[in-house]
Amino acid sequence: MSNYAGGLGKPGSGKRRIKDLLNQPDNRVCADCGASDPKWASANIGVFICLKCCGVHRSLGTHISKVLSVTLDEWSDEEVDSMIEIGGNASANSIYEAFVPDTCSKPGPDVSHDQRMRFIRAKYELQEFLKPSLRIKSGKCSTKSSPFLTSSLSRKIMDSFRTNSSSQKMFQEGMVEFIGLLKVTIKKGTNLAIRDLMSSDPYVVLNLGKQKLQTTVVNSNLNPVWNQELMLSVPESYGPVKLQVYDYDTFSADDIMGEADIDIQPLITSAMAFGDPEMFGNMQIGKWLKSNDNPLIDDSIINIVDGKVKQEVQIKLQNVECGELELEMEWLPLEQ
Repeated sequence: MSNYAGGLGKPGSGKRRIKDLLNQPDNRVCADCGASDPKWASANIGVFICLKCCGVHRSLGTHISKVLSVTLDEWSDEEVDSMIEIGGNASANSIYEAFVPDTCSKPGPDVSHDQRMRFIRAKYELQEFLKPSLRIKSGKCSTKSSPFLTSSLSRKIMDSFRTNSSSQKMFQEGMVEFIGLLKVTIKKGTNLAIRDLMSSDPYVVLNLGKQKLQTTVVNSNLNPVWNQELMLSVPESYGPVKLQVYDYDTFSADDIMGEADIDIQPLITSAMAFGDPEMFGNMQIGKWLKSNDNPLIDDSIINIVDGKVKQEVQIKLQNVECGELELEMEWLPLEQ
């Protein structure tokens, strides 16, 4: 369940709340093919989709996907609340695409209708990419889901979000409630920008809410290695981690060497959906997908590794001429 949507739960126009959710970065592209500017949604699944994918969703039947226009259709309060609770594309895809095999490619905006149909059916109707414990099977008849089975699946997924969210022990620091800890290991930088005569003295700064942490300075190095751990408390209503790289200067203000927003929602959503990671072997449980709206170099995979939920992230620094950064994130529930 997305905590970006915390402010969207307040009373107000249903369409206004849906449009506010649509304007979040992960919802600006279709959940199924990545086409830009989706104007349709599956109200019961909780994703925003494009016109082409909308046609496939409609063909599945409303017992699987109830399609509504963001701008033209009337939304019930229950439908709006359901969309807000799921949180949109990144949150839903971390569940529905948790186990996409390497042999299956996610379609792009310009694929054929048959390719689009096969992927969407596998994703929602046949449940091939779901966490095994969330899959609903109907004996021998699993090729076409019944309304009962699909509603049962929706309930299981929603219950998974609610149970894990409510079971998180929260602690307080002043007036801020926290749901867990985020360990960020800043590993290394590559081909960072020159800010001094021939090199730079880089360090990394992380911001989340009012928290600000930074690494040590690596002198005269455009390919620095830090391998330094920074620990952030994650508030109940969180946004992305703001990452900035600076060049340290002794006698003047430090120069910016690039920045990036790190979306932590897929990691937290995946971790909460699975519960205690020590109950599972090493496995992939989710991913943060590369898009034109984020700094990822490649899709960022979320895994359970030795009983811990971890995510490797490689980013291209933004608003700078060059530079890449490699880091690892680990989710720590409060009981740890």
